[in-house]
Amino acid sequence: MKFTKVFIIAEAGVNHNGSIDLAKKLIDVAAGAGADAVKFQTFKAENLVIKNAQKAAYQKQTTDSNESQFEMIKKLELDIDTHRELMTYCAEKRILFLSTPFDHDSIELLNKLGLEIFKIPSGEITNLPYLKHIGSLNKQVILSTGMADLGEIEDALNLLIKSGTLRKNITVLHANTMYPTPMEDVNLKAMQTIGNAFDVVYGYSDHTLGIEVDIAAVALGASVIEKHFTLDKTMQGPDHQASLEPGELIKMVESIRNIELALGSSVKQSSKSEQPNLGVARKSIIAKVNIKKGAKLTEENLTIKRPGTGISPMRWAEVIGQVAQKEYSEDDLI
Repeated sequence: MKFTKVFIIAEAGVNHNGSIDLAKKLIDVAAGAGADAVKFQTFKAENLVIKNAQKAAYQKQTTDSNESQFEMIKKLELDIDTHRELMTYCAEKRILFLSTPFDHDSIELLNKLGLEIFKIPSGEITNLPYLKHIGSLNKQVILSTGMADLGEIEDALNLLIKSGTLRKNITVLHANTMYPTPMEDVNLKAMQTIGNAFDVVYGYSDHTLGIEVDIAAVALGASVIEKHFTLDKTMQGPDHQASLEPGELIKMVESIRNIELALGSSVKQSSKSEQPNLGVARKSIIAKVNIKKGAKLTEENLTIKRPGTGISPMRWAEVIGQVAQKEYSEDDLI
């Protein structure tokens, strides 16, 4: 995938808590912050997890510890009519609707709805039938790689490509699936390793607290940034605590756009804003004392001072030994 600017995905995920009104408020926040896309999750609980599967440790801390993973996610499903309504609302707010499918029925649902970008979550990177299904759609693909090593990433890429998706249409995101991710486990340099190893566009899906790692990822060449957000971190639900609140999301988007501007090009030259400083901060060859016409210019009667509007000191050796063509007073530009 080719991006003219960093593609920022505001990950609403399941932070809508099963409420379409809350989902719309999340869309409002993402659009207002200037994100490029807002992403939800599409799944059928029956297709995703067995009835007695345990929740992740962080989920037990942020939700009812007595309910199963199945019971938790069943309440967070979005049906096809809700998808359509949210897509329409996103179009009104001029932000791209995305959703991550977690099973074959959900892949088909999103394909039927016309999604052009399919986001593969980290947990599906070793799901061969799932990868073949998405690969066969020949869509734009964003692949998260939490928990994966290079061999597993290579296998997933090969499956997607052999199934019909072009390599140039795949973006690979470095990720860590712990919510929140400890800073010592971010390993951000691995993002560049992925890009170099597989000649793909790369980015970062972030689960750390705060926004500094996202900004660093952009400075290291990330083309896509994905970040969870919520209306309120104290809300009941599995992902709220490790998400950004609205003000933080706004700050992240602003910071990323500033870093994009600051990165500039690879050409080293004086910038437009500093052009006026050339004459102020640089120096020229100056008369150290009064010099009569016809006198020889020497190291004793010349010096170097600001401003830089005269002869550059880089021509010092060229000027020394010349004959003064006019009379100079002390501090005159030569």
